Amino acid sequence: MKRIIFTTALVVLFGGVGGCSSNAGFDDLQAFVKEVKARPKKRIEPLPEPKAYQAFSYSTANRRSPFAPPQELKLAQIEDKPKSNVKPDFDRPPELLESFPIGSMSMVGTINKDGETTLYALVNDGQGGIHRVRKGQYMGKNHGRVVSISDTGVDIVEIVSDGQGGWFERPRTLGLKEVN
Repeated sequence: MKRIIFTTALVVLFGGVGGCSSNAGFDDLQAFVKEVKARPKKRIEPLPEPKAYQAFSYSTANRRSPFAPPQELKLAQIEDKPKSNVKPDFDRPPELLESFPIGSMSMVGTINKDGETTLYALVNDGQGGIHRVRKGQYMGKNHGRVVSISDTGVDIVEIVSDGQGGWFERPRTLGLKEVN
């Protein structure tokens, strides 16, 4: 019985495979493939050269955004602020710490010499140098003058340009930077 089932299965399998291999119905497809292969070979055109990139400079970056509604500017809002009589002393010879930006400096400690009441601050100039600073000295690129020194910081008043030909005072503090 097993032999009959096995033989029947083989006949069905080979009959199915033989039916799939017939070329009936593909005559037009084979004729088209022969025709395409018989055509003369053409030269393939090279790709076009890409255009060089041209940078675009957006020259209206400082103007109003076209997506924001326009705002009316009233002339009453623009008032001349009273000019202060504060200005830096350009005749004074610059001190060593005025060649470093104040943002790069940090206070790293204090010193009080024996018998003196003056407290000195130890300031790192940002390039590895430690300097002794007392009240009244100048430091930073904006004409900063040391007004007070405490155990936790150095208070400085800078004289900064207001952009309209005048000057104003800006207080800053160098806080104590703890070294680990």
